[in-house]
Amino acid sequence: MVVIIGAGPIGLATAIELKKRGIKSRIIERGCLVNSIFNYPTNMTFFSTSDKLEIGKIPFISHGDKPTRQEALEYYRRAAEHYDLDVRLYEEVTALNGNDGKFEVVTEKETHKAEKVVLATGFYGQENRMNIPGEDLPKVTHYYDEPHKYAWQNVIVVGAGNSAVDAALETYRCGANVTVVVRESELKPSIKYWVKPDIENRIKEGSITAFFNSELIEIREKEAVVKTEEGLKTLKNDFVLAMTGYHPHFGLMKTMGIELTEDEKKMPVFDENSLETNRKGLYVAGVVCGGMDTSSLFIENTRVHAEHIAGHVEHGLVKS
Repeated sequence: MVVIIGAGPIGLATAIELKKRGIKSRIIERGCLVNSIFNYPTNMTFFSTSDKLEIGKIPFISHGDKPTRQEALEYYRRAAEHYDLDVRLYEEVTALNGNDGKFEVVTEKETHKAEKVVLATGFYGQENRMNIPGEDLPKVTHYYDEPHKYAWQNVIVVGAGNSAVDAALETYRCGANVTVVVRESELKPSIKYWVKPDIENRIKEGSITAFFNSELIEIREKEAVVKTEEGLKTLKNDFVLAMTGYHPHFGLMKTMGIELTEDEKKMPVFDENSLETNRKGLYVAGVVCGGMDTSSLFIENTRVHAEHIAGHVEHGLVKS
């Protein structure tokens, strides 16, 4: 039995590859199926084409050039149903005991015995906090869903990536008074090419206010303080959308005994061919492998992890 922690696309893909090899697996997920995709903005469109998101050789048919969040949710649900995967949802892992061949995966509900364990938790569940006064106010969120509730409100969007740009444009088109706060001198070059001209033009014409080389330093009930190149500015504010990114579950990795690199990326230490970590029998898969470098790994370039891990597990079980 192999226990896979994380029911995202790569966790599902790994279970599928194991099943093709006749190896039983069980997926444990603290949220819903493909929880990270579920928490994407309601109207989000993927950067990748649908064929790059496929797993288990099941065709992903999208109605447009780029698949939507809703299409992806349905696709991965159907993939899990097609392969009749053993998935345990809303069950958080708290500890990993034992050794290779005799692991015990401890959750809030029960203990699962496993010969091998795969960590495929991604990074979307842990937000990068700003660590400023007022960040815990109810009006602050690190997860953007849809724009309607921000209509006619004073909204500050923090961030320079796709999530920030999508949130800024959608809330602006719902009638919000939008201000974007960016630490860097410009928006990230990785902004979706069909969206970048839109946000740039809205900023240029003044429809959306943007402060570059700036930082949000305090959030209050009805206002917020921004440190800009021209000094401190106090803005009227009803909501703050902190699109500051996310990071892997380092606490869980530490609990499981996974070593991390000592540089700023904090990547888990693993074998590049098998993806086995320093703890024998424990593997990492998917975007979690990139540590803090969350922009380099995606579904499309980590799907291969499933085959590498399944092949190594099969070889090890046969050998033993």
